[in-house]
Amino acid sequence: MKIKNQPKERLVLSWADLGPDKYLSDKDFQCLIKLLPSCLHPYIYRVTFATANESSALLIRMFNEKGTLKDLIYKAKPKDPFLKKYCNPKKVQGLELQQIKTYGRQVLEVLKFLHDKGFPYGHLHASNVMLDGDTCRLLDLENSLLGLPSFYRSYFSQFRKINTLESVDVHCFGHLLYEMTYGRPPDSVPVDSFPPAPSMAVVAVLESTLSCEACKNGMPTVSRLLQMPLFSDVLLTTSEKPQFKIPTKLKEALRIAKECIEKRLIEEQKQIHQHRRLTRAQSHHGSEEERKKRKILARKKSKRSAVENSEEHSAKYSNSNNSGN
Repeated sequence: MKIKNQPKERLVLSWADLGPDKYLSDKDFQCLIKLLPSCLHPYIYRVTFATANESSALLIRMFNEKGTLKDLIYKAKPKDPFLKKYCNPKKVQGLELQQIKTYGRQVLEVLKFLHDKGFPYGHLHASNVMLDGDTCRLLDLENSLLGLPSFYRSYFSQFRKINTLESVDVHCFGHLLYEMTYGRPPDSVPVDSFPPAPSMAVVAVLESTLSCEACKNGMPTVSRLLQMPLFSDVLLTTSEKPQFKIPTKLKEALRIAKECIEKRLIEEQKQIHQHRRLTRAQSHHGSEEERKKRKILARKKSKRSAVENSEEHSAKYSNSNNSGN
């Protein structure tokens, strides 16, 4: 987009329909969308205009020549098509350790800010982090208000301990950190073993968010991650004071919507867990070993039945002879 009286300024318009997790009333939803341009934070990408109706939302932001964190990782040009940018990278290479530390710390700072405000996010991934010089700025805060599904939902819906939006953000941060470190997403999650990294401090954070143990036992808090050696010594130089005033009535509406989103996630995880148990049971009973066991049991039962029938027949024959005498 371009502004008529400022033709050199380029803007990006994004528009989206409502998703399955939209639990806000139409009035609260529209009020919260219109609040987004008032959100000022050094690590949130500014919304210049936002509006909504009962079925969708429209937002305008400044176009950024540098592109997203994913563009940096894949050494891609922001305006190139998606497939060209990400589906066949010429060279898979992670970022330098200092970049990993700085960008990771900035993302964690803004997640903590949103969690403290009671604002649900759940949409962290490398394409939702805009780069502005050496600064990361989070995109698409509106996605949770719209009720859109998370990019990594198919991963965390497998693990029943990842059942709050805060723990979802931490798990998604693990995916982001992996991609920053190795230049590509993990092949599967949970991750059994991590390739060599620029520092063991990176592996420690990855293990706390993507390992089997972490997925089974639950995620650390954002505050806990900020205290880990990888991020604790990062010096942030920004002087911009965060501002995001949400009226009390809308905070309550956000709290209720967040609980509804988490409740639907827990129900989905429960169904997946039950389906897995059923599949395992069917697989177990259908295995060659189990079929052999059942055949052996059937033969034994058949022999036992034959012996019992023979004994019964002999007893009847003996009784009939006795009564004849």
